[in-house]
Amino acid sequence: MSGFRPGWLPTLLVFTMLPVLVWLGFWQLERGELKRDLLERQEARQQAAPLAPNEIERLNEPAFARVHLQGRFDAEHSFLLDSRTRDGQVGVELLQPFHDELSDRWVMLNRGWIPWPDRRVPPAFDTPTQPLKLAAWVYVPPGKPFVFSHRTAEGWPRLINHVDIEAMWQQADREGEIHELRLEPGPSAYRADWVVTSMSPSQHLGYAAQWFALAAALLALFIYFGVHQAREKHSGNDESDPCRP
Repeated sequence: MSGFRPGWLPTLLVFTMLPVLVWLGFWQLERGELKRDLLERQEARQQAAPLAPNEIERLNEPAFARVHLQGRFDAEHSFLLDSRTRDGQVGVELLQPFHDELSDRWVMLNRGWIPWPDRRVPPAFDTPTQPLKLAAWVYVPPGKPFVFSHRTAEGWPRLINHVDIEAMWQQADREGEIHELRLEPGPSAYRADWVVTSMSPSQHLGYAAQWFALAAALLALFIYFGVHQAREKHSGNDESDPCRP
């Protein structure tokens, strides 16, 4: 096409980059849709009637299911999930076994975040000794955590760098539910402002718009450059033609 001569190098660049930019845009749209579905499922589960711990295993998708508990904490076996941050502060999440007396089941209950500014001093927390009625929900991680080391500390409370419920039950010498339960805000909880997703669907939509805008800008620049090059070449040919007045 005489009116469009972008050259082979810009053409190669555009044919390489344009599909990537478009793919990134659709990928962000897909991620946003998944997050929207996640939040909708969470809201629906939060509105549903709470379950007993022994009913969790019957669910195909237990994530976000509300659970009613009535029993006592095991104060002798506490786990501190290290390197958790809130508002730029470093701390830990406190996980403790809880015995539900109605179902006679043990659950691993995450009571929330505790600040730990001075590593030389153990983080301060207490454990209620009286019977409690609590509400929690099932947390299912999106994937396996990346673990630098599987080494386990000794003594109690025990510092851990990732949550492995089965290993934690073994260390506590108990048998219990295989899912982590996160305590809802209340007198027995510490900071329990759980974040379901780190990025909202609207943020993913915004990123998708950026990728599509970059793709459109790249294509527009490619077309402009091709037309401009063709005009320059055509103008140069006209000036070099001795027969042209």
